[in-house]
Amino acid sequence: MLTAVVGINWGDEGKGRMVDLLGEDYGIICRYQGGNNAGHTVVNEKGKFILNLLPSGILREGVVNVMGGGMVVDIEHLCGEIATLKEKGIEITPANLKISDKAFVCMPYHRDQDIFEEDRLGDKKYGSTRRGIAPVYGDKYMKKGLRMGDLLDSGTLRQKLAGLVEWKNLTMKGYGFGGIDMDGALRWLDANGTPLLPYITDTTEYLSAAVHAGEDILFEAQLGALRDIDYGIFPYTTSSHTLAAFAPIGAGVPGIKIDNVIGIMKAYSSCVGEGPFAAELFGDEAEALREAGAEYGAATGRPRRVGGFDVIASRYGVQAQGAGELALTKLDVLSYMDKIPVCVAYEIDGEKTANFPSGAALMRAKPVYEYLDGFKSDISKCRRAEDLPPAATEYIRFIEDAVGCPIKYVSVGAGRGDYLVMR
Repeated sequence: MLTAVVGINWGDEGKGRMVDLLGEDYGIICRYQGGNNAGHTVVNEKGKFILNLLPSGILREGVVNVMGGGMVVDIEHLCGEIATLKEKGIEITPANLKISDKAFVCMPYHRDQDIFEEDRLGDKKYGSTRRGIAPVYGDKYMKKGLRMGDLLDSGTLRQKLAGLVEWKNLTMKGYGFGGIDMDGALRWLDANGTPLLPYITDTTEYLSAAVHAGEDILFEAQLGALRDIDYGIFPYTTSSHTLAAFAPIGAGVPGIKIDNVIGIMKAYSSCVGEGPFAAELFGDEAEALREAGAEYGAATGRPRRVGGFDVIASRYGVQAQGAGELALTKLDVLSYMDKIPVCVAYEIDGEKTANFPSGAALMRAKPVYEYLDGFKSDISKCRRAEDLPPAATEYIRFIEDAVGCPIKYVSVGAGRGDYLVMR
């Protein structure tokens, strides 16, 4: 079985938690896009882990984890992430971690450029994580950068870097930056690239052989459908393709077809960063939901914007991802509510719509809310669908019908086993 686990909304839906859970049934787990600009949080018997670059399967013994060619890798951050996990007793070797030689290297000057540009934009900023993601993907498509495989050939590395530094300084000096230190960049590559050399390999060859052998592979996305560079809330998106359709390409096996797409969405809405977020709640109502759900960015610690479940955005996300089944996370967070807010339509220029708009129209969209009965009870111990209070079941069925896709998994807590199967 070749399965993609993807986000339906703005990201932060709980994909890492579900990949960790479902990883029990897969021998290979592959991240296929993005960098360290988002965090996947996993809680299991070994503790709480926040993974920015490593696939969430790294926490399961016997699973091979692949970082695909569609990723951008801050090698300094990756070295730190590996060291942190090893300190907590997680075994990481070339046998269970394979990094594509085609993945792009995110350099320190990419981080600097990201920061300079966000500062230049001021009130018009995109809400970047300032970790260099947009600049490094931009350089990739301009064919100017280093790939992980370049680290394996120290003889040509200096020559390649010299050309890049000369070119990049044309941009950096425009921001008033004094210039990139060539020798410093080489030392950074040596210090952080050398420990990773044993992990760098041709993952296309590895994954192709695995597919041919009939192995089960789980493809892990970062962020959600609404952050896709083409089909998200442009320009307040990430700089890569977050959709399941890109999974084979970003993983390194573009000729295969995914068998199943599992979409992850929260029982309410949350969003980090700038841009349109029509279902947003404000004031005490928002603060109560934010605190109940501990809604702070895993990568940045920023308070997340929150709102009721957004039917319009979620139905669009389900369609964009081609989801065959869904996992609904953090249902337990809503236990405190007497009435649960659900955004069932948008109002744009005085007219209601059930379609997800784009561009300027989305910026003008206002939420049309309905309120469903709350279930007002602790559901964290529920492990079967019939254990749920009737109001919780009715809420799940309402969402399922509204977005047009069956909900199979429901999480009722942060731990690995805190979930139930609806069907």
